[in-house]
Amino acid sequence: MKSLNLSKIYSALLLSGAALFVTACDKSDTSDPVVTNESTSEALNSEQSIKQHADIFSGCYTVSQDEPAQIKVSQQAQGLVMQMKEPESANRVWDDPEALEPIALDQVSKYFSIDKNNVEGMIGRPDRVFVVAQVKQAYVNIDPTLDSPYLGSILQGSNTIYKVECDDTPAEDLVENPQQNKDVGNIVIKPAGKVES
Repeated sequence: MKSLNLSKIYSALLLSGAALFVTACDKSDTSDPVVTNESTSEALNSEQSIKQHADIFSGCYTVSQDEPAQIKVSQQAQGLVMQMKEPESANRVWDDPEALEPIALDQVSKYFSIDKNNVEGMIGRPDRVFVVAQVKQAYVNIDPTLDSPYLGSILQGSNTIYKVECDDTPAEDLVENPQQNKDVGNIVIKPAGKVES
């Protein structure tokens, strides 16, 4: 399975101190979210739902506005997928695609401290090791703790993440201090959701 180097992500989560606590509710935006409280996986994984979520989430993400992309989300033939940056030694920029799926908005509180009415859509890996939500812009405008409409939950820690331009910089070239990688180590994410370090 793919070895996931989370040194920058781990550092950003540590620097954040605690998970993002956002509990106020903006009732001024009454537009319907991309996925309503339909609980059937058929509705969430319908062709229309996949397209709507791809429109929202396709692109590249990182944990700091000043860093190159670390994760890419796209729609491919098999549906929504994510790819992570590979080290230069892999001779490719992005790893093999891993499945993502839309998540019902009634599950928001499992991953983020924000009212589901303030969320446009949410996607994640089937094992839920990685989950991304888009917050409604009206709510981002009134919450001083948010400087991005995207929230990421990685290994059960949540923080603001940033949508950035996709680039072709290999992962090893992203780290300013190569020693930082050795201090944190690599984490292997297996399909069953077990995490080893």
